[in-house]
Amino acid sequence: MENENAVSFGQVISNTFDGVLWVIQEFVMAFYNIAYAISHPNLWLDWSDKKAVMRFVYYGGSTEFFFAVMAVILVITIIGFMRNQFLWAIVRILEAFANSVGRLFAWAGLLMVLQQIVIVFMQRIFTRPDIAVGFGIPLQFDISWFAEELKLYNAMVVCLCVTYTFVQGGHVRVDLIYSAVGHRAKKVIDMFGALFFMVPSAVLIWMYGWYFLWRHLIVPKPSASDTLDKLMMKSRAMRWNVETIGFSPNGFTGYFLFKILLVAFTALIFIQAIAFFYRSYLEWKEGPESEGKFLDIDNIDNAKDAEIGVF
Repeated sequence: MENENAVSFGQVISNTFDGVLWVIQEFVMAFYNIAYAISHPNLWLDWSDKKAVMRFVYYGGSTEFFFAVMAVILVITIIGFMRNQFLWAIVRILEAFANSVGRLFAWAGLLMVLQQIVIVFMQRIFTRPDIAVGFGIPLQFDISWFAEELKLYNAMVVCLCVTYTFVQGGHVRVDLIYSAVGHRAKKVIDMFGALFFMVPSAVLIWMYGWYFLWRHLIVPKPSASDTLDKLMMKSRAMRWNVETIGFSPNGFTGYFLFKILLVAFTALIFIQAIAFFYRSYLEWKEGPESEGKFLDIDNIDNAKDAEIGVF
């Protein structure tokens, strides 16, 4: 019995050592993979070559890509821990990116309202079965097509404005202990949440969303279990087969765009998780006086004043 326990314990130690060695090896190879990808862009960006498309599909959901991203983050983190001003610059860049994307695609909400008004007018007043947009050869679809397209505008607001809302502090937060603890404890909670909730969730959704997207764009359909060699074999028969089937006979036919939004949503969440971790670390290190430092928050005071009749 003791011999069996000793063998079992030894096997656990051996497996753990092999796992750690594999992670270190992947991190080392990540720098080579990054350099190789940058120096040979035609191998994965020249989509006139079917093999390049398949390489793009494979590496987009691969462990090589994951460790390449993590290697870049590790380098930035090490430099940032030594030079806080560099880390603040990274935070400002990432938050500016989130704000810019969110402020741009927030206009989709206005488009959604205007299009709904047009649909109501065309149906109730002009009693038209379709809408034609443009000059010469117009874009003409059934009204149900434009009605279902409203879902796309809503999805754009949800997926592309999510990190903007996060930066602006607009998400609902269920608070059980957060408000009762001090500044440094709050920042530790924020760092823990960013690393152990936001990042893993984003990676998991990306792995599902990435292949979910490409299965609706090309055939033969790729799978997460496919090796690079298998995808290279599939590339011989590869052709574009973009999903254009609607839920109704005359309904919206661009549902593949929702798959693209899912991937974009996941990427934004991952980027914001890193930015939030860096900000939380810096505010933890520099103390309460750094709370909200360099934070670009929209000023709505004037809007509130106008609402109550000050102006």
